[in-house]
Amino acid sequence: MGLYVVNTPIISVDEKIEEIYVKVRKISIEEAKELLRKSEFISAVGHEATASFLSKLFQVNIPYNRIYIKYRPSDKAICLKVLQRLPEGKVLSEEEIKQIPFEIYLLEFY
Repeated sequence: MGLYVVNTPIISVDEKIEEIYVKVRKISIEEAKELLRKSEFISAVGHEATASFLSKLFQVNIPYNRIYIKYRPSDKAICLKVLQRLPEGKVLSEEEIKQIPFEIYLLEFY
């Protein structure tokens, strides 16, 4: 099982997998912190300001790590979901990210 931290709810699946199910559940910041304290995780947060914002939010180092991941059964992902459409091509600062409404989700793959 891998635990990932991601900055978008995009789902990419290992091409060897013909079928996968995903459970998506809104979680609290405290629940996300607890999951991150209990497990090793891989950051796939591809924007530096978002990585910094999440590090402060979860009180754990979430490194900037622009990687492509492919989910497999038993993987989980803590996901930031912004609740508004961002301007096309706009790279937000950490201060701008703080002003955008968001939710945190846990994606679990089966």
